[in-house]
Formats: sequence, structure tokens, C-alpha cells
Amino acid sequence: METILSGIQPTGKLHLGNYIGAIKNWVELQEKYRCYYMIADLHSLTVYYTNTEELRENILELYIDLLSAGLSDEKSVIFLQSGVPAHSQLHLLLSMITPLGWLERNPTYKEKIKELKQYELNTYGFLGYPVLQAADILIYKAQKVPVGQDQIPHLEITREIARRFNYLYGEYFPEPQPILTPVPKIAGTDGKKMSKSYNNAIYMSDPPEVIEKKIRMYITDTKKIYKNDPGNPENCTLFPFYKIFADKEIQKEIISGCASGKLGCVACKKRASKLIIDALQPFREKREELKKNKKQVWERLKAGTEKAKKVANTHLEEILEKMKLNFMR
Repeated sequence: METILSGIQPTGKLHLGNYIGAIKNWVELQEKYRCYYMIADLHSLTVYYTNTEELRENILELYIDLLSAGLSDEKSVIFLQSGVPAHSQLHLLLSMITPLGWLERNPTYKEKIKELKQYELNTYGFLGYPVLQAADILIYKAQKVPVGQDQIPHLEITREIARRFNYLYGEYFPEPQPILTPVPKIAGTDGKKMSKSYNNAIYMSDPPEVIEKKIRMYITDTKKIYKNDPGNPENCTLFPFYKIFADKEIQKEIISGCASGKLGCVACKKRASKLIIDALQPFREKREELKKNKKQVWERLKAGTEKAKKVANTHLEEILEKMKLNFMR
């Protein structure tokens, strides 16, 4: 089995954008690969370093969400990044050999600086984010990484760092390959990309009445002014939900009704709400069950972290040997 590494930051509960864009794919991948799934609390500090008071609760809530969404701590290793010190140690070692220019030319870095103007991001941690990400991937010698198109530059830096390490100290790291999954753009209630920071997200743990309220806020096809006007589902911010949660027959029915003008946007929103609520029912039930014993859930995360730590520590020993730094061992 090939090894996969991926992670998600504990900045809040899972929303539909997280699930459709990443977690749904993770659930499928755990049937085919040796998967390491990381709650990336150290990465969250690159932006939210001034507020750590809610971090522990966010970690627990996210872990509950991941299990409720279908991840299995029997099929995969689900762990807390900061609980495996080898990540931080390898990050330091790799930062010694990573040219500054590689980080400064990263397009994602420049985009995020503009996007997150409300945060003070002139820190090494934010600039060096790709080096920590490289350490996360390489400490498990992962061959594959599921990523979105916007993360390809980060993964390329990981590949460059792996090549540089192998050149300097001898072959050790595989060059990880991306697993790209086509995902429809999931808009939030305001039409922008669904995001916690935009306060426009539908959370998977939202109760039905909240989901209904949020769906009513969506602006659908802007060219469909009146109820009986013909519309274009591909221009509608709700149609991606039908693509994910509805079967082909329902999708055809929605396309036909919208294009002909027979299906109004209000009726379409009601149907989309029911579709999402019904699809999330198993998630909500499992989540409620897990929340009854948070202490036990935390122990499960600790157990997964210990599994990750054993593998990471073994590889760190080999890395130090390659670098001729195993003086005290």
C-alpha cells in the first residue's frame, strides 16, 4: 500500500465546503491507501497565533466531525500534529536547506497576504508554512497527497525540498505526487467561496432549521428575475449541492425544471434544503453519540497520535543518520 498524508486545520467545525472539497475524498481513499490524516494545529498558528484559548475545544470538535463524516481510526491513523514532535524537528532541519527564494515566490503566500489583511502575517511561521507542510508529508515518506489545485505550488516546494535533501545526504525521501479530485466550487450564503472566515458557511452539525434558513439566503441564478423565467442551473450557486447529494434522475429533473421556467427558485431552495438535511442525518446522529463521551473521544485521538509518533520517530532516526547528526544515539 502507498502512503497518503493530508491535514485540516482546527479553526472550527466542518462545513460543507470542507466535506465536499476534502473529507469525502479522504473517506474513499482510506479504502485504497495507508492514510495518515492530521489535525494541523501547528499550521493554524501561522495565522491565528494570538488566540489559542479555543484551540483544544476546536480540536475535539473537529475530530468528532471527522469520525462522524466517515473517517475510521481503525482504517486510518488520525492524529494531532503537535502531539508528534518529529514534525517540528524535521521542519527545523529542512528549513536549514530551503532557499528563501523558494518561499518568497510561492504564489499562495502572496495571495494570502492580500486576502488576510486583518492579520499580522509578517512572520517566519507564515512564510515558512510550506516547509512545515513538507515536514508533515516527508516524515511519513508519503508517496501521495490529496490536494486542491490551489495547493499544487506548496506540494511542488515539498518535492523540491525532498530532491535537495536526497542530493545533499543520499536518497531517502520519495517525491510525493498529487491526487487531484475535480470538485465543484461550493459557494457560501453570500456567493463567495464557503469559508469560516467569511462567516458564510453551512456547517455539517447545523440543525435542520438553521440549514433551511441559510439556504434561503442564497442568491441563485441572477439572470432568472421572475419565477417563470428560464434559468441556467450551471449559473446557480445551489446546483453544486444537487451534483453532490442528488442522484442523476433528480439532477435531470432540476435541470429541466429550471431551464424551462417551471421550477422557481423558492421551490428549488426548499428541495435543496431537504436534500442536504436528509444527507446529513447519519452524520448528525453519529455526532450526537460521540459527544456523549468526550473523554473517550480524546483518548481515541491520543491513541492515533501515538501510532503516528512511532512511525515518525523511526523515520526521524533514519533522517538524522543520513545527515550524520545522530551523535547521542
